[in-house]
Amino acid sequence: MSTRHLRRGTNTVAALIILVVLLFPLYWMLNIALQPGESLASTDWFPTAPGWENFHRALSSQGGSLGTSLVVALGAVVVCLALAAPAAYGLAQLGLRGSRTMVFGTLITQMVPGIVIANALYSAYVDLNLVNSTFGLILADASLGLPFSIVLLRAFMVSIPREVVEAALVDGANRFTAFWRIVLPMSRNALITSGLFAFLFAWSDFMFALTLNTTDDVKPITLSMYEYIGAHVSDWGAVMATAVVSAVPAAILLVVAQKYVAAGITGGSVK
Repeated sequence: MSTRHLRRGTNTVAALIILVVLLFPLYWMLNIALQPGESLASTDWFPTAPGWENFHRALSSQGGSLGTSLVVALGAVVVCLALAAPAAYGLAQLGLRGSRTMVFGTLITQMVPGIVIANALYSAYVDLNLVNSTFGLILADASLGLPFSIVLLRAFMVSIPREVVEAALVDGANRFTAFWRIVLPMSRNALITSGLFAFLFAWSDFMFALTLNTTDDVKPITLSMYEYIGAHVSDWGAVMATAVVSAVPAAILLVVAQKYVAAGITGGSVK
């Protein structure tokens, strides 16, 4: 066996070991969810007699929170893209003075701790009567993905030749029409990528959900699962079933949009 084949085999084995280590928590979560026993100490390594009782309990008690998370996450995507796309277009195509400084400042906002933003938002939300509201949580979660979306979309829109936009302007289109009919369709991959990350940020948010809600009126799945563990700490099967169900929408989106994500992230790297 040549050295090249030996090295390739070693790399393959190492990659498989790393993959098993990374996927084991997911397998163990699903394994517990499929077993009817409620004790972690008595959980078998393999679900020899799998059942769906835990999933039934999870959906019956957490179904409303899953719906709330879906509404909040989709709303955050709409708000995030509605703000990020025009901002990125202005920074990339309009030749604004200080645009690089603005982009740098946008990146800096990603470094601010979430608890600081949450506390500041709570004070403002009290004055605006947005505490315990779905719209308020949508706005807060949209802020999580907004800086990333602006930077990503701006990097892609910079690669769009200005001659294309200028040609549309010469043909009679205004700035908004050129943006809507030319720039946005050409930025489809970057828009899908930004929307996907905005959805994941909002779907997994816990800090804003905990800080900006004081009642049970608006309770996303992250907050509901946290309280569910506290109230039913012995029912780990239902807890794991809830975790599996909550991971399904994000997993489906990642699988469906993976080719757009790869194109959207690398699209702005080559001009």
